[in-house]
Amino acid sequence: MAMAVRFSFGFVFVFLLSLLVSSFTKIAADESEAKEFVLTLDQSNFSDTVSKHDFIVVEFYAPWCGHCKNLAPEYEKAASILSKHDPPVFLAKVDANEEANKVLASEYDIKGFPTLKILRNGGKIVQDYKGPREADGIVDYLKKQSGPASAEIKSAVEATDLIGENKVVVVGVFPKFSGEEFENFTALAEKLRSDYEFAHTLDAKLLPRGESCVAGPIVRLFKPFDELFVDFKDFHGEALEKFVEESSVPIVTVFNNDPSNHPFVIKFFNNLNAKAMLFLDFNAEAADSLKAKYRDAAEKYRSEGISFLVGDIEASKGAFQYFGLREDQVPLIVIQHNDGQKFLKPSVEADHISTWLKEYKDGNVQPYKKSEPIPEVNNEPVKVVVADSLQDIVFNSGKNVLLEFYAPWCGHCKNLAPILDEVAVSYQSDADVIIVKLDATANDIPNDTFEVQGYPTLYFKSASGKILQYDGDRTKEAIVDFIEKNKDKTGDQTADKTAEQEPVKDEL
Repeated sequence: MAMAVRFSFGFVFVFLLSLLVSSFTKIAADESEAKEFVLTLDQSNFSDTVSKHDFIVVEFYAPWCGHCKNLAPEYEKAASILSKHDPPVFLAKVDANEEANKVLASEYDIKGFPTLKILRNGGKIVQDYKGPREADGIVDYLKKQSGPASAEIKSAVEATDLIGENKVVVVGVFPKFSGEEFENFTALAEKLRSDYEFAHTLDAKLLPRGESCVAGPIVRLFKPFDELFVDFKDFHGEALEKFVEESSVPIVTVFNNDPSNHPFVIKFFNNLNAKAMLFLDFNAEAADSLKAKYRDAAEKYRSEGISFLVGDIEASKGAFQYFGLREDQVPLIVIQHNDGQKFLKPSVEADHISTWLKEYKDGNVQPYKKSEPIPEVNNEPVKVVVADSLQDIVFNSGKNVLLEFYAPWCGHCKNLAPILDEVAVSYQSDADVIIVKLDATANDIPNDTFEVQGYPTLYFKSASGKILQYDGDRTKEAIVDFIEKNKDKTGDQTADKTAEQEPVKDEL
């Protein structure tokens, strides 16, 4: 059975998601007698149950997932509290590791555990859960999510309480709560309610910041950065959504130890732009000059498909481990593309930031590849591969190669290690087959060839070039059987390479 540990962008805490059990727990007529408040769903009852609810939250989990185990008691406690809400809010769970439920997991694009989905209108609307993972936070978040998508502001106190100082809030000001503009606004609020808070009012004088004499219809987006608020008058659906999405992102996202910045960091890493990151010591003498020049560059290039972040070295240890960087390279800029390509400028000076970014935009900066040194001695049964030797050992060797992507801290990888040693020993007399491993936390991986969403992940490349992902049992016998079924003889490498298969994705 396949095992994987969800991981994330080391330093983004868009953390590691994961997925648990079987038969449906029916809601008792007297709920106070039920021992469990979280409904247990599976392939057989999922659609029927979801179709009966206007609002239900479903957790996709796996029994072996540590994050799921930590969430379980909090999720159950929240379910107990929400069962008494008026109207009740129902929480459910699906064991996505169960073979029969993998179709469900695929349908809902589950790539890690635990993943929580909000299903509305009998399952016709599906949204990601983006709230806290402890009981009280879950309750507060879901009460808001299950209520109206936009709250009416009737007093200055309500406006101050809602808008606050550390979040994005979108407020519509209307002369009346009807008409096309109001309907488009409420439709957008329903669509984006899991990402932003929405409100509406008849009186702009109740709102903090900015002119209070506007009569509307107008949208005022409040934010804790840059110009603090911005107004917009185009109520056409796409234009309004684009305004909200673009205006809610800082020109330069700040990553430090202030938790109020974390939602914006998560949004930064979730967008599809290239990601430029300047890392420096915020307490250094040159920090203000570097930040100012970096912001100037961000204002110039942000409309060209690049998002910008500045990170304090003290908060960015995970990023340095992820990218294979050293603190003596600070201040430095890293640009990462969604395909995994990276570009690096270490020891950057303030006056050189804009120049280097222009060179990057003009295609004059070579990609940076993170790699451990090629080992001088490599005589263990399972051979060590690094990024700089991957091409020679895996792709150009003309051999059948079983390749493990692992993490040094991964418990499942440690359990698999002696089994792979046994497999490798059994093939020591077979020159056609080699077993290799690559530390995926210390080396870049060609994402266009291998999809690694958890550890350990195993791929097999035949001598003729076919690439398959292995998702069988983690036993010597199963792995050897897989190799024997898929290997080519190195003397017969004229196999039709057009028959190469796309890497098979191990969903769970």
